Amino acid sequence: MIDGALFHIGSLGVYPYGICLALGIIACFSFLLFTMTKRNFNEEATEKMLFLGIFATGFGIFMAMVFQALYDYIANPSAGFNLGGAMTFQGGLIGGVVGFLAIWNLYVFVIAPRTKIKLLQNNMNASLSDALPFVPPSITIAHAFGRLGCTFAGCCHGAETDAWYGIWMYTNEFGHAKVVPTQLFECIFLLLLTVVLVLLYFKFDFKYNFTVYAIAYGAWRCIIEMFRADYRGNFVAGLSPSQFWSIIMIILGVGYFFLQYFVLSKFMKHPELQPPVRNEKGDAPAGSSDTPAAQ
Repeated sequence: MIDGALFHIGSLGVYPYGICLALGIIACFSFLLFTMTKRNFNEEATEKMLFLGIFATGFGIFMAMVFQALYDYIANPSAGFNLGGAMTFQGGLIGGVVGFLAIWNLYVFVIAPRTKIKLLQNNMNASLSDALPFVPPSITIAHAFGRLGCTFAGCCHGAETDAWYGIWMYTNEFGHAKVVPTQLFECIFLLLLTVVLVLLYFKFDFKYNFTVYAIAYGAWRCIIEMFRADYRGNFVAGLSPSQFWSIIMIILGVGYFFLQYFVLSKFMKHPELQPPVRNEKGDAPAGSSDTPAAQ
């Protein structure tokens, strides 16, 4: 199609970017559901965490547009503040994390201890601290699909090049040009990081995946930004907006290690060490044992 759509449903166009975004979200929540089931999260813990995750995803997408609109406004105030649909990943990540933590803490520490409504009471056999170690790979796999979508959309690209690894695509900056496929490079990096994080969690029961993710992605993004050539707005002189937030990510990643070690570890309920969660028929999930795993 001339407008780039794969096909149309009535007047609604279906685009590769949208398909990749949808696949990324599906992969993200499928991984979370699989891991929570494998780690013996009970039904209430699984449902409430997934529900808040869906809310955080929607709020994150909204904040991704807000952040980009803010960068555009700083670069050109005369154009006004417009939510034009363009998004920035790190703005979405910040919005999603802040939104999730705000609602989670409001529920766990304010609503649940005071309510008499059974549905709102907290009978989860796992805490957020139990879920945090496997949340990063769910983010990286969704982000990888998103970057693949960026390749189809022609955004987030690098500078023009004649190198063998260049890819022809239509860009706002250069028109139809051969450019450095920074989107594909980042997609590959994110897939590799996903594998590392999954192995660390399942093979070594590693609890500090947020530290690994924040430092690894922050460092990568600082580097790959030097090869980007698409417009992303202004924020801090001498740094792209993404480089600024990447530095913050690295600092927070280091801080998270100590937060997890000294504080969050005390809130972990270790559902994997509890008696198996049983279904309505009283059967333990397939592959589980009636005795808690050794600590």
